[in-house]
Amino acid sequence: MHRIELLTEGPAPLEFTARGGGASAGWIRVYGSACLTDRDRVVRRGLRVTRPARTVADLIRAAATREAAVVVADSALSRRFVAGLRREPVVGREELAEALAVPRRPGGPRARGWLPLAEPGSGSPAETVARLRMRDAGLFPETQPALRTAAGRPLHPDFYFRAAGLAVEIEGFAFHGTRQAHERDVQRFNELQNCPGVRRVLRFTAREVFEHPERMTTTIREALGALGAP
Repeated sequence: MHRIELLTEGPAPLEFTARGGGASAGWIRVYGSACLTDRDRVVRRGLRVTRPARTVADLIRAAATREAAVVVADSALSRRFVAGLRREPVVGREELAEALAVPRRPGGPRARGWLPLAEPGSGSPAETVARLRMRDAGLFPETQPALRTAAGRPLHPDFYFRAAGLAVEIEGFAFHGTRQAHERDVQRFNELQNCPGVRRVLRFTAREVFEHPERMTTTIREALGALGAP
């Protein structure tokens, strides 16, 4: 299996697909498949592994929840910085849709229904889940739009309700827990509030997103109402 970027709150088992029955032992989870063809496989460093599209499709089909599936899709479809290096998308949307369209694979219909929810602009699992929770609440902000600071520097808030001038930021401690990161966050927050068109900025922690999404959506709705949004 090709390795893809999956950001989680704790250890996660390694997962791969093999011909035949599935099994699990310790931190290795095996998914059995009778449908591995030569088109699904490629050799990397002497090992036969599934191609990126097949790997990502298998992970989405096996996902226990909509949130987990869309996190996988968002990560695979996006450009990310990993260890300081820019990583191109693992797979394209059309290629992934084709891999999910193969008939008679368990979880296929459900997975195909989830794929349109994917948004390559999402920057983290917490952002993905926040977007889905907002969607469930009838809130549809722009994701990672390009704004300009008062000095002309480009800035991309996690979410933006343009008509109301409301920006929403999702903060995860794993990425913002150092002194340097805190200083960058303070500067970014100040610059974001001074962007032309931005009238208010809301910030939520990843924990709030995962554990209290209704509190997040209620706060956003109240802020939109206070800003005169319909």
